[in-house]
Amino acid sequence: MTRQALLQILTDKGIRFEITEHVPVFTIDEMLAANLPHPEIIAKNLFVRDDKKRNYYLITVKEDRQVNLKAFQEQFGTRKLSFASENDLMAILGVIKGAVTPFGLLNDAEKKVHFFIDKEFDQLGIRWRTQRRSGSRQKNCLNWSRSTAMR
Repeated sequence: MTRQALLQILTDKGIRFEITEHVPVFTIDEMLAANLPHPEIIAKNLFVRDDKKRNYYLITVKEDRQVNLKAFQEQFGTRKLSFASENDLMAILGVIKGAVTPFGLLNDAEKKVHFFIDKEFDQLGIRWRTQRRSGSRQKNCLNWSRSTAMR
């Protein structure tokens, strides 16, 4: 999906947004050093897959949170998880390493990715609508509350 197509979707749906142009950043440290507005909503996005490459997960947390993949596996009953490859990133989300974003889910034509977002974003007034996506299985955008999997 192009940037213009994404902006059109947001506009058509009446979703308020703000665009901030900045140099490319590939780590949280680089993002923090860029002095971007709204540092309280800087997020890190982890794109992981199970050991059989059958299930993919996009986990979005506040930048200062750590994700324990083993605890995540136990809490959500997944198989062993590891980071997806750069090829999977491009093939499924249409993005490169360092540019992972929940907007990449719009490129997930096969609806393979399960999305989890840190519930702490709710406290900041950031809302994500939970929505059933078509396909053979239910795919939901889920709020992930504080647990042993995130610190």
